[in-house]
Amino acid sequence: MSTVRERSSDAPAYAFYGDDFTGATDTLAHLARAGLRTMLFFAPPDAARLSTLGRLDAIGVAGAARSMAPAAQRQELEQVGAAFAELGVRVMHYKVCSTFDSAPETGSIGVALRTLRAYCANELVAVIGGQPNLRRYCVFGELFAAAGATDSAQTVYRIDRHPTMSRHPVTPMNEADLRVHLQRQGVDNVQLIDWRCYAGDDAGLEAQVQRRLDSKPDALLFDVLDDSHLQALGRLIARHAARSAPLLAIGASSVAQAYALARETGAELAAAQTRSAPLLTRARGPVFVLAGSLSPLTEVQIRAAQSYLRVELDPLQMTGDAASDYLAGRLAAITGPLRDGRNVLAFTRRQPSGEGGALPALAHACASLLQQVLGAVRLHRIGIAGGDTSSLAVRALGAWGLSYIAPLSAGVTVCRLHADRAELDGMEIMLKGGQMGDTDLFEQLLTGNG
Repeated sequence: MSTVRERSSDAPAYAFYGDDFTGATDTLAHLARAGLRTMLFFAPPDAARLSTLGRLDAIGVAGAARSMAPAAQRQELEQVGAAFAELGVRVMHYKVCSTFDSAPETGSIGVALRTLRAYCANELVAVIGGQPNLRRYCVFGELFAAAGATDSAQTVYRIDRHPTMSRHPVTPMNEADLRVHLQRQGVDNVQLIDWRCYAGDDAGLEAQVQRRLDSKPDALLFDVLDDSHLQALGRLIARHAARSAPLLAIGASSVAQAYALARETGAELAAAQTRSAPLLTRARGPVFVLAGSLSPLTEVQIRAAQSYLRVELDPLQMTGDAASDYLAGRLAAITGPLRDGRNVLAFTRRQPSGEGGALPALAHACASLLQQVLGAVRLHRIGIAGGDTSSLAVRALGAWGLSYIAPLSAGVTVCRLHADRAELDGMEIMLKGGQMGDTDLFEQLLTGNG
């Protein structure tokens, strides 16, 4: 177990690793909107990079652990954990998708917990279930989630019966009890703090937590049904982190929400709740969107994107023997209209069951295509849909970080790209997961909300 390092006054207190890029930008947005000066990096920053940015309250690393096998995941997270520990952060947050989709051999939350635990001296490992603003709820340890903006009735499903996540092509959620889900990934002793424990005051919640910690569990899972639960959790995390930093927290952006809520009380909290979000202006010039997501919601959003020239991408040809020739043709079909000032949406065609190319290979092909598009046409604003696609595509650009500009929809943020290359630095970029955004999201990316 690592020892607690002295923390300089300029060091960030909060650090997070996003297991994909889209989720990492959502966490960035919540921290920035709470008034915390936050920067999201694509790799752990060195001292020279940090020295150019001044004082930061929080930092993040946008990664791709959600799609990694255990060995690669451990290697990446060892570097991240060591870097965060060197900074002396008080809260180390492993940011997962709000639906917790993961598997023992792909994006294992258990591997992440065991790896990062080596850098966290705190006795409390907190797993936060649920993110109410995205209609994700954890009740008696079981996870529930709405199906997206296309469900007019806003039906909430137990996650193992969710119409999309129960059938995820790589990490299907076939178990709703998050304790069992984590046990299958090697986290043997997960104890529950259920929603009834929030009924009293902070002292009562603390007593329930301490009683469970006395038995030395691997982690405590916390139910979350509404923001009042997040406030209580934020105060709890702050108290424990102050005793013995760093503390490891695992969950969606709700961990950052809890942390931010705990910092504000009384009039500050009331002001934060009424604070207007920054507005996104209309795009200056043509917009390019690359949609590698195969989710039903993204399919609806593609159909609603009437202001774009739509260019279909065949997954089999993108990953086949003649992929380079095929992508060269698609590149011309995309860059020509962009140069003429037209908006272009390139999307991967949904394949009949059993006929699709390998998803990792497809994500890499999408990343290569984006790199070529931006090498051929200078753009001011782009969008990428799909968690794995976003992670690989942005990493391929050679930029080093993102900062927050404005929210676009629930769980979808527009950020500013930071790069040493002038043609990329300052570009506005929207990253979205398959389950996120309104039906007209891609149209909103053009018009803004200002």
